Order: sequence, then structure tokens, then C-alpha cells
Amino acid sequence: MSRLAALLAAALVALAACGGPSPSASPSPAVTPTQTTTPGASASPVPSATPAPSGDTAGLFRAIEDQVVAERGLEAKQRLVPTILSQAEATSRLVAEYRKKNPPEKVAEAEDTLKALGLLAADASLDSLTAGMLGSQVAAFYDTEANELFVISRSGAIGPSEKAYFSHEFTHALQDQHFDVEGIGASASGQGDRALARLSLVEGDATLLMTRWMVANLSPAELQEMLVVDQETQAQYNALPAILRETLMFPYQQGIALAMAAWMKGGWDAVDAMYSRQPASTEQVLHPEKYEAGEQPVEVPLDGAALAKAMGAGWSGTPEDTLGEFQLSVWLRENGVVALPAGAAAAGWGGDRYVYLRGPNETYALALLTAWDAQVDADEFLAAAKTAAANLPGAAEARVVPTLGVDRLADHVAVLVASDAPTLAKLSQLALAGLP
Repeated sequence: MSRLAALLAAALVALAACGGPSPSASPSPAVTPTQTTTPGASASPVPSATPAPSGDTAGLFRAIEDQVVAERGLEAKQRLVPTILSQAEATSRLVAEYRKKNPPEKVAEAEDTLKALGLLAADASLDSLTAGMLGSQVAAFYDTEANELFVISRSGAIGPSEKAYFSHEFTHALQDQHFDVEGIGASASGQGDRALARLSLVEGDATLLMTRWMVANLSPAELQEMLVVDQETQAQYNALPAILRETLMFPYQQGIALAMAAWMKGGWDAVDAMYSRQPASTEQVLHPEKYEAGEQPVEVPLDGAALAKAMGAGWSGTPEDTLGEFQLSVWLRENGVVALPAGAAAAGWGGDRYVYLRGPNETYALALLTAWDAQVDADEFLAAAKTAAANLPGAAEARVVPTLGVDRLADHVAVLVASDAPTLAKLSQLALAGLP
């Protein structure tokens, strides 16, 4: 659970309390962790409450569990007493778990890909940025493997923020008991966009519950306290690259909109039903009507090993993956396409697949193939992608290419990136012949 997510929820609660809009969320490569975390960024609550006596703490959390069970309508098959961690203890645990799940070679692959796409500075360390993000932005987490729940308190106090975070994380425990949260991310390898979409269901559900719990159980003074912004945490959040910062927040900001759309139609039963038909793409999360219509991503065939072989001796490819509508829009915006056109140019997404290739003498190449719902969508993306390609650190181009095995009426647009012009020319020649 992130501190920023709590701030957003508190702000939405305040709007509802003042007679404003009902809770909703504004639009705005990730490794799917075994632990579900709550991001915390611009809002680092400063608890004013004194720690409850040890004999009362268990009772306090048991009462919150009862409130969550009553609101969410899911039986608690197992009760959990949270472990309260200091910031240092939480950082040590989270970073160790992150590095256990993500070996250095995988992190290096992701770092090289982000740098080729202009989403990470040339001198940036993805490992250091991720470790810093976990240390500064996470406020609570539920470990699905150990069935343990942790709440981070910088002061040792159990204030309104810690109680709210607990309601969120206990919702994750209920989800895991009824819907197998750990299994949701089991097929995440090579399916980054789908994994982010499914995480958005999990986090959107829990954030909606937390928001409703806060309305019912926190006083106006406690809600106001949660809006206090810690400037250091805010600065750390703002300093993150957009691809990390916005991917961190996407499951909360967009997930609550997805969950709310279902809840408004059929209450928590409708949210429960989504676990039997999980979102397949961030496109479905961004456009709940596409989720309702069952619009599925197109499978774009791309064989990284075959492409590396075609590039010549000394070339090897990393596993293929999918960016999706959300991260494509971030890529466009971070490479010179203004915000609103970037979002519009990524809309109409049908599917994509990309691979990063390493060559001899520190050369590299990246191929991104995209499919679109209609020709107008392909044309709009091509124009925006040309602008973005011109701003990438290496040699790059965006062009229409034949894509074999994809049944789509619209042109297929490829973004081709390379370390130098000769490498790009080779990659472009292969693309025009139909990438493997």
C-alpha cells in the first residue's frame, strides 16, 4: 500500500463528504512481486495518535477486520495480526525480497530496455531506483507466500493512516483466501501489460474498500491528518522516472475506477465476479467499457531468438514482452509528445510485442511491433511515434511494416531502435521483409 494511494483515497473521501463527486479516480515493465504493496508517495501521513497499549492493539486491529469483513462481504477464513515495522526494517525486508525475486541479469535486461526507449537516463541504475522506491514509498504490505501482514509506522504510533493501510492490506488477505491473489500473477513472465491489468483489479478492489472504510470509520480530524504531506517523501516520489512513478500508481488510480464501475452496477458481488474474468490489458482498465465488451488484445507474433539470428553472429535477444496502452502513452509523452495527444495516440491499441537485442561491441537493437483497432488509430500512433523516435538516445524510426499471422485491417506500426545507424538499417531491412 502506498502513502500516495492513501492520500488519493482521503481526498476522494473529502470530496464525497463535501457533497462533491462520488469516489472515482483520474486517469493518469514491472516485475510482479509476490508481495502486494501499497505505494506511498506524496502523502506520508504524520500520525499524531499515541501508540495503543499492547493489550489494546490486537483488539483495535480485530475491530478493523470485523469492519472490513462486514463491508466487503467476504468471510475471514484466517485472522491476521499485523507486524508493525519501522521504515528501516521494512526497507530491509522489501529490498531483500525484491532482489531475491529479481536476479541481476533480469534487472539489467529491464534497465537496458528502458534506456533504449528513452525512459531511463543513461547513468541511472534501475536496481538502485527500485530499492529506493520500495524504501520510501511503501507504507504496508501483505506477503501472500507467508500469509503475513505488515504495517510501517515511522513513529511507532497507530494513527489513522496505519489503520487505513491495515484495512487495505487485510482486504488483500481476504482476496487471497477467496480468489488466490498469488496465482493471479503466476503467468506474468512475458506478459507485463496483462500482469499490470490484473494487479489493477486487486489494488482497485482494496483501494475502494479502504476508501469506504475511511468514510465510515475515521473522523473528519483523522481524515484531515492523513492529508498532511511529508515533503521529503514527496520529493523522493517526484524524483522517480515517470515510467516507475506512474506504473507504481496505475493499479491504484485506475484500478479504483475499474472496481467502482463494477460496484456501481452490482455492489461487491460484481467486483467478486471480476476475479472470474480478470482484465486482460491496461486498455481494459483504462476503458472499463472495453472490459465489459470483452475486447481482447491481439496476439502480435515476434520471435526474439529468430530476429537475433537474422541480425547475425554475436546477437542475442531478451524475452519478448508487451508494453500495452498505458506504458505506450508514457513512452510517447516522455519522448516529446504532449500529454493529451500521447494518450489519444495510444488509444485504439490492439496489441503489441517488443524484444531487446544485444549485439557485439556493445551494439543493441529494439523492435516494437504494434497492432491497432482501426486505420485511423494506426495513423495517429505512427505520427506520434515518429516524434518520439526522433528524441530517443540512439538511432530510431517508426514505420509501417508487414506483420505475419495477425488478422487486423489496420496497418501495423513498428518502432525500431538501435545503437547506431548501420544497426538500425539492418533492423529496418528485416522489418520490411516481415519480422520473424
